[in-house]
Amino acid sequence: MTNGFTEVQAHRRQLSTLERAKKLKILVVDDEPDNLDLLYRTFRRDFHVLKAESGINALEILAAEGEVAVIISDQRMPEMKGTEFLSKTVPQFPDTVRIILTGFTDIEDLVEAINAGQVYKYITKPWDPSELKAVVQRAAETYDLLKQRTEELRRANAQMLLLTVLVQVTQAAKSLEETLTPIATAFADSFTADACILQMMEGKTLSATQGFYSSEATLNNWLNQDPLTNEAIATGQIQVTVNAAKDPNLASISHYQEHGIQAHVVIPITYRDEMLGVLSLQWKEPGSLREDELKLIHLSAQLVAIALTSSRCS
Repeated sequence: MTNGFTEVQAHRRQLSTLERAKKLKILVVDDEPDNLDLLYRTFRRDFHVLKAESGINALEILAAEGEVAVIISDQRMPEMKGTEFLSKTVPQFPDTVRIILTGFTDIEDLVEAINAGQVYKYITKPWDPSELKAVVQRAAETYDLLKQRTEELRRANAQMLLLTVLVQVTQAAKSLEETLTPIATAFADSFTADACILQMMEGKTLSATQGFYSSEATLNNWLNQDPLTNEAIATGQIQVTVNAAKDPNLASISHYQEHGIQAHVVIPITYRDEMLGVLSLQWKEPGSLREDELKLIHLSAQLVAIALTSSRCS
C-alpha cells in the first residue's frame, strides 16, 4: 500500500477543471440613466455589473445580492448623497472598495469620507473612461488581495484548531467513539465542508461506528454505496471529485443528486498498513483544492490514524 503524496496527486480528479474564481461583482449607482448605462457598458466585459438608480435602490440590491468587490457611486443624487449611501454600506461590507464620482466641488464631504475610510478614491465628472477603468482595476485588485489575506488568516486559524483537536483527542479521549465526532467537526471547520463523516472499518468493510458533522439537522450516510469511497478503500489513496455533476463516474449516482453534494473528498485512515477507517468531506458547491490543502489533508489523516490507534488501545 502506498502512502506518499505523489500518489495523492496522481489520484486527484478534476482539480484543474474548475476554478472557484468568477467575475467579480461591482455595483454602479447613478440617478442619470445615460451615466448609469455608460458605466455598465464600460465594465460589463470585465465584471459582473449591478445597476442602481439611487442610494436606496442600491441598498436594496446589496441586501439581495450580498457583498460586491467595488461600488462606484455618483455623489449628487436625490434623497441620499453618494457619501451618505456609501457610509451605510461600511458596517456590513467592510472589504468592499468604494469610489465616488462627483461633478462639483464638495470637498468637505469627500475629504471626511476618505479620512473615515469610507471612500477609496473620488473622480471628477466628466470622467476619462481609461482613467476610471484603471482606478476600478486597482480597486478590484485591492479587494482581491484583502480577501485573500483574510482567507489565509481564517485557514491558518482553522488548521491550528484542527491540529489542536487531534492532539487533545489523542491525550484525553477515554474511548474510540468519543474521538470521532470532535475530529469530524474539526475537519469540517478547517475545510469549510458542509458535512464530514469519520467512519471506522472492520477489515475491508465500513462498520457502524462513526462520528459526523453536518451543517443541516440530519445527515444521511451513503458511503457504503459510494464509488469514490469504494475506490479509496480498495486503493488506500485519497479520492477527490470537485464537480460530481461533471464527473462521468459520479454524475449518475443518485445520492450525489438527492443530497446536493457537488464536491467530495474521501481520505483513507491508515496506520502501519492497516486501514482503520475513512474520512469523508462533502461540499454542496463545486470547488477546487489547492496543493497546500491536499498536503494538509494528507498530513492530518496520518495524525488521525495515530489518534484513533491511541484511543482504540486505551
